[in-house]
Amino acid sequence: MAFDNHREDMKLALRSSVVLFKNILDNSLLDMTNVKPKSESRRDGAEGPDGGWGWVLVVAMFISTSLVFGLMRSLGIFFVEFVQYFEESAQAISWISSTGLAAQQFFSPLAAALCNAYNTRVVVMMGGLLAGLGLTLASQATCLVHLYLTMGVISGLGWGMVFTPMVATVMANFTRRRALALGLGFSSIGLSSFAFNPLFQLLVETYAWRGALLILGGLSLNIIPCGALIRPQQWSKAPAKVDSESRSYASMLRRVASYLELSLLTERPYLTYTLAVTLFNVGYFVPYFHLVAHSRQAGFSEYQAAFVMSAAGATDILGRVVSGWFSDLGYFRVIHLMSLWTCLAGVFIMLLPVSSMSGSYTALMAISLLYGFCSGALTSLVFAVVPMIVGVERMMGALGLLQLIESGAGLLGAPLSGLLKDITGNYIASFVVAGSFLLLGVLIVTTLPHFFSRADPPPPQRRSLDGKEKGLHSELEQMNSLPSDKQKPAEELDDPKLCQ
Repeated sequence: MAFDNHREDMKLALRSSVVLFKNILDNSLLDMTNVKPKSESRRDGAEGPDGGWGWVLVVAMFISTSLVFGLMRSLGIFFVEFVQYFEESAQAISWISSTGLAAQQFFSPLAAALCNAYNTRVVVMMGGLLAGLGLTLASQATCLVHLYLTMGVISGLGWGMVFTPMVATVMANFTRRRALALGLGFSSIGLSSFAFNPLFQLLVETYAWRGALLILGGLSLNIIPCGALIRPQQWSKAPAKVDSESRSYASMLRRVASYLELSLLTERPYLTYTLAVTLFNVGYFVPYFHLVAHSRQAGFSEYQAAFVMSAAGATDILGRVVSGWFSDLGYFRVIHLMSLWTCLAGVFIMLLPVSSMSGSYTALMAISLLYGFCSGALTSLVFAVVPMIVGVERMMGALGLLQLIESGAGLLGAPLSGLLKDITGNYIASFVVAGSFLLLGVLIVTTLPHFFSRADPPPPQRRSLDGKEKGLHSELEQMNSLPSDKQKPAEELDDPKLCQ
């Protein structure tokens, strides 16, 4: 009997130790993931860790975005070379960069769906491979169609598989410092614009445009290790029990719609904001495609023209960081600051050709510096507003759909600018029309619900899922959730039967 009593005491002590260890582990995981009850959550949706590995992802985003949009912004160096080599109009050459931008945005929903269904790390790494492959093949092009397919479609597909997943991953890892994290990550676009324009000009002069594109293809492969830094997440799986109805075609469509977050297309705030950003996109990239050509037409040298874009890229860096830091202070609503910077950017785009009409390089440089600051300041905030409209849970799909819808505007902007140049003989009308699109987009933003309120409205809540749609949550929800046993009541954890 004494031995039996001793054995029971040992079992009780063991059970108590296991329960105590389990509670300590649960509390440690709660601290590490910074998970809070919904009643304590911030206004913008869900809490992120605001640090730790998130800063490593900011560095990965810094490098990858410089090799996407930083490179895309600097393709204006090749614009003049393509016009001279292929002897085509400015409008025809403009379709190269526009096709790449449109493809990057058009394929963003595909990238978001792949991330929701599989693994963000693999998607980004594959995107880096395609981006480098497209530029490498473009170096062997013999006609414009080859450049449309390589620099446009193939590299554009790769860029789309990199940009949206990287942005959504960083945003999911930050809450209080989200705008600052985005500003730091996006600052590489301005930094690379500052460095790439003279570098590309040197490469073109040294190796011709074919050799320069080949080097850029190899440079783009550095996106692959950036994607490898994304930690793989456990994906939500569909229920193991599958009946005949769940195998149906309608069920498959529901699954695809869930991955793509197509329900957002029925929500007025999201559609309004998407329309506004689409209008921004028509004029935003025009200076990066045609400012170099305009500066050379105004009588400035090749390196003076390239340095104008480099200077704008330098202030772009400052604008992104300052804008993100200031918006995180909370003095003003993010959407109000975004509207202010967009208005100023539109005005300065319209002033770019006017400043050079007198032949003053100083005036052109001054307006370019101001434009660079404002264009950088608005970029970080455009994406930071998205989770405030749709919530963090649907952010990946929302970014993908946003990029898809605005892809048409990206396809229209540069060719429209080139067409106006072919008609008028200069770029004055091109820049004035481009700036007006940004101002029109701000007017659309003002029609959003609660736009004139001083405080952000409560974050939208995701609709509850029925039995057929359970397990289709996105990776972003996985980042901010805990295993189900952490949400069990404390008395259930103390049940000795759990340890048997």
